Amino acid sequence: MKKINYIFLFILQVFLYNAQIIHVDSLEKTNNVLDSLYIMEVEAVKGKDKVLHAEPLFIDLIRDLGARKGEREWNVGLGMTDRKNFDLYTTLIEYEFAPIDRLGLEVELPFSFYYPTDKDFPRENLPQNKLNSLKLAGQYSFYVNEKISTSFAFGYLHEFELTHFKNYGKETLYHGNVFNPFIIGAKRWGDNFHTLVYSGPVFQKNLSSSTIHALLQINSNFHYMIPGTRNFIGLEFNKEISENDFDMTVRPQMRLEITHHFLVGIVTGIPIKRENERFSTFIRLIYEPKQKK
Repeated sequence: MKKINYIFLFILQVFLYNAQIIHVDSLEKTNNVLDSLYIMEVEAVKGKDKVLHAEPLFIDLIRDLGARKGEREWNVGLGMTDRKNFDLYTTLIEYEFAPIDRLGLEVELPFSFYYPTDKDFPRENLPQNKLNSLKLAGQYSFYVNEKISTSFAFGYLHEFELTHFKNYGKETLYHGNVFNPFIIGAKRWGDNFHTLVYSGPVFQKNLSSSTIHALLQINSNFHYMIPGTRNFIGLEFNKEISENDFDMTVRPQMRLEITHHFLVGIVTGIPIKRENERFSTFIRLIYEPKQKK
């Protein structure tokens, strides 16, 4: 994990150096449009209002706030988390789209794979590889104000939890539900600084039990977007509050625009308390097809 974090820090240094060059070059070209090139590209479009907000990379939005009809996006995520006795490898495939203005829908398939790192750790205690669930979600932006660069949305995410790969054909494939209503508020300060809060309760219920496990998620974000680009650096604070516990992971992150339709997000995770989870890293590959008319 140390090597992974060193690699992340090196990439971050290169990113910051290039961002500084972009900033200086932009200043030399024009001071009037320096901080508004990409904002104008997003907001100065015929149709309903839409405010440009930086979207967090680890717990991302269902679709852009103020989404316009025809927008769509494919995501592939790859992650690794250093646990106490084993490594957790995650991957996800996600498709999100806007069938009408301001409504975003999403389908996601998240996978988990486990590899032991402690030779003395009992293999029977190692979690089993699985397709975690089928995730379906919707999000509606009910308030979008370009004048004050503010947006609000509410949404709902439902997970149909699935059994382990090794149990396919031996037991019921579908064994539980996760219910997650949420609300989002975002504000852009000036042209480059972005804040966003994504919060809601999470209820998990196994079909074989009457017990409901509940917790509250509060995810707060702060980003700085490089002038005239979609590149940004930022921090994501993922917090979970349950009856007897509080967990928070700080996730430094950056997003790089490779082409107009392809972006890469790089995230590292730093837990505040190292109970069972240590450092982690996550990469999100983002492809935005040409918008349908």
